[in-house]
Amino acid sequence: MLKSHMVTSPIRSRRMERSAPALLFALAAAWPGLAGAVASPTYGAEQLTTLINAYRAAPGVCEGRAAAPATPLAAHPALARVRIGPATFIESALERVGYAAEQADAISVTGPENAADAMKVLQEKYCKTLLSTRFSAVGSYRDGKEWTVIFARPAPPLPSETFPDWNEAGKAILAGVNAARASARNCGNRQYPPAPPVSWNPQLGQAALAHSRDMAARRYFSHRGKDGSMAADRAGRAGYQWQRVGENIAFGQSSPEEAVAGWLDSPGHCANIMNPGFTEMGAAYGVAAERRAGIVYWTQVFGRPR
Repeated sequence: MLKSHMVTSPIRSRRMERSAPALLFALAAAWPGLAGAVASPTYGAEQLTTLINAYRAAPGVCEGRAAAPATPLAAHPALARVRIGPATFIESALERVGYAAEQADAISVTGPENAADAMKVLQEKYCKTLLSTRFSAVGSYRDGKEWTVIFARPAPPLPSETFPDWNEAGKAILAGVNAARASARNCGNRQYPPAPPVSWNPQLGQAALAHSRDMAARRYFSHRGKDGSMAADRAGRAGYQWQRVGENIAFGQSSPEEAVAGWLDSPGHCANIMNPGFTEMGAAYGVAAERRAGIVYWTQVFGRPR
């Protein structure tokens, strides 16, 4: 799960962007008879999970083409407890139910009266997601006439109890960033030319470490700290006199290389990495006390000093 944020001085402009692997698709469908009686909120949700696996076993076609069968998804009780409301990040919802995911998507449809009708709409609109091999687990829930399906793949275990020193991991992220900046790159629809390498700044490293450890200790995922601070505030606390500050964060990746690869695959995070206005960087990670699989929080802070 990834997020990016940038602040510039003297006019402070902010950019935040969510990206894969945590995506939420929504479909609002018009159905006849919406004024009719509604079944209990959870009725049919388990049946929808069963129908999804039946479709994966014999999909027939997807988007007008013959589709290969896919292995069944394990019905995970934690995924059935996930609730995604307005402006809810899926990673936050998964955290609340204690599920650490390497990949996660959610799709929803509004209007169907029963699981079979909901499945028809899902199959028509989201057959690729239903058949995706990126996921191994599934859960679904119903809220009135809104049906939501959560797909996930659990995060792998941490490599070992001797996870790299945060400073060493930060330098590995620096190396990955500079390797990326050495060549032209497309970040979404925008092309970036090669950019000069950024250098390691220990103050930005401390700012990244503080935020990663705070997220890990207090189990949240946001650019805004629990104390209300943003990236520029934390850089200032660490003693960094900044002209420009940017921040990327990630959750669940098991190595510095994975974190960098995820950021580069996301347009907003990639734009921070390729931004020629940044000249320095610090990075670190924090691990939740339980050391459960995948509970690693990464922070990367870019800066340009005054």
